[in-house]
Amino acid sequence: MRIIVFGASGMIGHGALRASLLDEQVTEVLAVVRSPLDIAHPKLRQIAHTDFTDYTAIQEQLHGLDACLYCLGVSAVGRKEDEYTRVTRDYALAAARALAAANPALTFCYVSGEGTDPTEKSRQMWARVKGRTENELLALPISAHVFRPGYVQPVDGAVSRTPLYRTVYRITAGLYPLLRRAAPRYVTTTRAIGRAMLAVTHAEGTSPSVLRNGDINDLSLSYSPARATKA
Repeated sequence: MRIIVFGASGMIGHGALRASLLDEQVTEVLAVVRSPLDIAHPKLRQIAHTDFTDYTAIQEQLHGLDACLYCLGVSAVGRKEDEYTRVTRDYALAAARALAAANPALTFCYVSGEGTDPTEKSRQMWARVKGRTENELLALPISAHVFRPGYVQPVDGAVSRTPLYRTVYRITAGLYPLLRRAAPRYVTTTRAIGRAMLAVTHAEGTSPSVLRNGDINDLSLSYSPARATKA
């Protein structure tokens, strides 16, 4: 199985990349990056790319893929709607369309967020944009799945690129075990999201199109250890 990962340098992308590299059934992992990742692995191949609205320059490298774990995104804090839309929607749709053209049977896993509004009428800008993105991805002729995690705890060395979020995670790190026991359906980890994405990819179309924290955690637990090298 060959997998492509977008956003591997981000917090959730770290979990997706790690899960892919540990999965014995994954033979190659392509990471599309602006700058090289500080990681080396026999299965990892990095593709340098700068224009995330146009994949013509690397189109030939996008053939023969089984799944895409799309974790590229930015915080909406301090951003205008057109800027946020470009990164959140335009980038994702461009990638999905390029991959669908090259791989009609591709499984596309997109990281959205809890609170996303599929009616596209929310007063919250980010919720409208994410909702529109989800709707358009699910309408494409590929097997698309959108992940809507709520609170995500970074683990295994994952670090948020947003300074405010890093501060929050440092403060709440010690509370996470309590949160997990008190509200297991509302919290998850970067490891669980990565494992759930791989579980969806292995499930060959039997997973729901929209997955929330509970679904993510259940899939992570059901993800067969026999299919992955121990961490």
